[in-house]
Amino acid sequence: MAETNIDVSGEMEMPSRSPAGENKVNIDLQSIPALQNLPSPIELLHSVRRSLRPWTVFFNLNNFKSAVSMQRLKNRVSRNLSYFQSNYIFIFIVLMIYCLITSPVTLLVIAAVAFGCHKIRSVNKNVCLVGCEVTPQQQILALNLGAAPLLLLAGAGAVLFWTLGASCFVIFMHAVFYNIDAIVTEENDSFYV
Repeated sequence: MAETNIDVSGEMEMPSRSPAGENKVNIDLQSIPALQNLPSPIELLHSVRRSLRPWTVFFNLNNFKSAVSMQRLKNRVSRNLSYFQSNYIFIFIVLMIYCLITSPVTLLVIAAVAFGCHKIRSVNKNVCLVGCEVTPQQQILALNLGAAPLLLLAGAGAVLFWTLGASCFVIFMHAVFYNIDAIVTEENDSFYV
């Protein structure tokens, strides 16, 4: 058997140690990324609304049929999810609004956080907290992080998971049983482009 030699020589730099008693934690609060590239909820709703398929087509009972084979079922589900994507997002939003209306404590916490974020944005002033300058974006982030335990206590986890479960069930049932071949063909739609 041949002997293998691996060169592991080199120089390592040891990190400098601070003198005893100087345990500083350097946190750069400016390095928190800004979420300015995300669309606002209103813009998101408008884009979903613009690309909605007609509800008469979405709920056409004549197009609900079971699939003949597993291959057709797989193709049907993926095509339905792509074709009716905005309708499915709209269903999720409606179910989320329904859940928030039926859970008043969660709605109250969300309203309080939204009001706090609005006040922070309207003042738009840096705050000095424990010797650190905190920007309005960081204040809003801290407010939202602080609201997370309140939301969990108010039952937002149950609301979120009920909405996700109900949405997934409704969307999956529609995607499985809706025969998209009855409305989408290569000639009459740019779906395949």
